[in-house]
Amino acid sequence: MGLSTRIGRILTTAALLFSLGACKLNVIEEEGPRSAEFSRIGNSQTIVFIHGMYLTPAVWNDWQNYFEAQGYETHAPAWPLHEFSVEEQNQLHPNATLGELSLKDVLNQYRAFINTLDEKPIAIGHSMGGLVAQMLLEEGLLSGAIAIHSAPPYGVLSAEPEFLKANWPMLNPLISVDEPIQLTLSQFQYGFANGMEESEQQAAYEEYLVPESRRVGRATTTKAAQLQFDVAREPLLLIAGGIDRTITARLNYANFQAYRRTPAITDFRQFPQRNHWTIGMSDWQSVANYIAQWIEAQR
Repeated sequence: MGLSTRIGRILTTAALLFSLGACKLNVIEEEGPRSAEFSRIGNSQTIVFIHGMYLTPAVWNDWQNYFEAQGYETHAPAWPLHEFSVEEQNQLHPNATLGELSLKDVLNQYRAFINTLDEKPIAIGHSMGGLVAQMLLEEGLLSGAIAIHSAPPYGVLSAEPEFLKANWPMLNPLISVDEPIQLTLSQFQYGFANGMEESEQQAAYEEYLVPESRRVGRATTTKAAQLQFDVAREPLLLIAGGIDRTITARLNYANFQAYRRTPAITDFRQFPQRNHWTIGMSDWQSVANYIAQWIEAQR
């Protein structure tokens, strides 16, 4: 296929998708089935936090302190190649080795870590970490999972203009999948930190943002990110943000609806004023409080 033909198809597809953009999701909270026969979280007091793309485990520091104060043992392992400081990772860009990182590599890292624990943990994942949590839950490695603004599994799609714009830097097919991506401040402001003061956006960008593998992000469009939505498993909570542009509330709700035939507990909660940076926004405790209460309700 020639470049001009390829570009033409991309523009035609983009125009169609932009015309299909939907209004805001009105659903705030929805519960799945409730029955004694369904698996519960049980007595696990271990939480594994899973960070998302462009980030490091440092984003979970306050969350770890919060849940440790409630008696949990917490862990926040890094993705492969994400264990270095933010400064070191930015200095290495573009890192060819990072460009080779796949979703399978990330999953294997967490599988290996979970197997070292004394009990099946509860996973709390953000963005791509939310998808990783869903996949580990399906594999029977977790006692429960919370997916915060989760990246979509294979087959769960969005046609919303803000989603397309926020994710285009990573999805752009004219850029090689082998080339790592580094978000600019303006891209972070649009896709992650919209609605925040500019000083807060700048501080978050400088303190937390690192380059990322396009290969991991694009995996959501392949069977590498496929789930079996109808299987029995432990409880899952999907959390969405009403002003999130990177993973819209409507996309999160579509993820929730994909589980409509599962016999397992699957719940949905939207926080209308949360953007994609929700785990680092002011009043992040309101989301953490809800999660803590939901976990206890599934015991």
